[in-house]
Amino acid sequence: MPPPGIQRMPDCSAIEAGEIGAFGLSFVFRAALTHPDFVSLQIVILAAGLGKRMRSELPKVLHPLGGRPLLAHVLDAARALRPARIVVVVGHGGGQVRAAFPQPDLQWAIQDPPHGTGHAVQQALPLLDPEGSVLVLNGDVPLIQPASLLPLREAADAGRLAIQTQVLVDATGYGRIVRDVAGCVLRIVEHKDASADERKIGEMYTGIMAAPAASLARWVGALSNHNEQGEYYLTDVIAMAAAEGVDIATAHPAHQREMKGVNSKAQLADAERALQRALADALLERGVTLADPARIDIRGTLDCGRDVTIDINTVFGGHVELGNRVTIGAHCVIRDCRIGEDTVVQPFTHLEGVIVGAHCDLGPFAHVHPDTELADGVEIGNFVEVKRSRIGAGSKAKHLSYIGDATIGRNVNVGAGLITCNYDGANKHRTVIEDEVHTGSATQLVAPVTIGKGATIAAGTTIWKDVPPGGLVANEKRQQTRPEWKRPVKKPKRNT
Repeated sequence: MPPPGIQRMPDCSAIEAGEIGAFGLSFVFRAALTHPDFVSLQIVILAAGLGKRMRSELPKVLHPLGGRPLLAHVLDAARALRPARIVVVVGHGGGQVRAAFPQPDLQWAIQDPPHGTGHAVQQALPLLDPEGSVLVLNGDVPLIQPASLLPLREAADAGRLAIQTQVLVDATGYGRIVRDVAGCVLRIVEHKDASADERKIGEMYTGIMAAPAASLARWVGALSNHNEQGEYYLTDVIAMAAAEGVDIATAHPAHQREMKGVNSKAQLADAERALQRALADALLERGVTLADPARIDIRGTLDCGRDVTIDINTVFGGHVELGNRVTIGAHCVIRDCRIGEDTVVQPFTHLEGVIVGAHCDLGPFAHVHPDTELADGVEIGNFVEVKRSRIGAGSKAKHLSYIGDATIGRNVNVGAGLITCNYDGANKHRTVIEDEVHTGSATQLVAPVTIGKGATIAAGTTIWKDVPPGGLVANEKRQQTRPEWKRPVKKPKRNT
């Protein structure tokens, strides 16, 4: 019996993926995973490609997409299916790949030197249990979604061979699906080995297949490399299965973007835009207002409350949480932050590792560094930089100030151009400004120093001793006027 939401189709027909929202698991998908007819699933991920067209020393599967390696996206899809084991086949740069993914649920196989996709699967076979099913994925096809893989697993569990296909207007470079007059799959022919008529076929192979483990091992063991490339093609198992009379099922991904492979920087950029559009569509579905869905970059995860508004060209990295009614201006960079409700982040503001309270106003052109907490109602204005500091409720630093290693109390006014001199050339020191302090413009606070509650610091004052609560503090200075003084004049240039 097929799992809920998946319809078994007649032989030689397509099987359809369960419905899924934009990059999120649907109820139908989650219910299908618990179906009792499923057998043990093993997943093999092919990640040994040299990636010559990337023209990079970095292994191809480690190139970033949405702020994470290509392989990380494939692993997300694999883990969503709850497999008994995941085997990753690596070759070029395999040590780097393993170091990037130290998770204990992964097993590793080495393909060195590489001799094709069939040869890669051969390296994984010793790590597989002959019972159950095997799903083969590609480490450079990062946008595949779990719901689109579920029909392949269901078919393999029933003893069938299943492949994922896609119909393209131009299938140049892809293996073609060759069918008989009844529409049954006979074989897959690689583009380089295809005849002129076969290259006219629009249905291509995405590189994803599933089969019973014992059958796949038998077919892969019988592969030969008698082809133009001298490689062992995994696709040749299709013809072997057809010759044995095995039913070969095909399935299409829910969205065409899911089968985008990455073999060059141009394809990487194309996949990035596809991913970002999908993430933007998901935000729109949740009620987020985007000034332009084509101009947002999410390089991690972004959780939004109700009535959030995001202007153009903002980059979100790591994990970001935006509370209800938060407004993000244009051209901001926000990474690993939690921002409270009704806060406004003005354009060109950079926030990283910051906890922001409610009803705050930040920027424009503010820069707030990690390990900083801003309480409710804090205002950080134009060209203000804050590092490793705590700023209390209602306090304001509106213009051209540097606040580093400071603890600032409630309702403090930080004057324009204030600097906490926190670095003595070797060590950092802390500044404490207690509640309701008012500092004038162009003041310097030489840490370690404490400004007592309610004190007022006159403009242009340098503080290097603790200040008691209340009162006015100023450096005694005498203004002098010299009426006879003349401003220097530039000497005229001599002609040569």
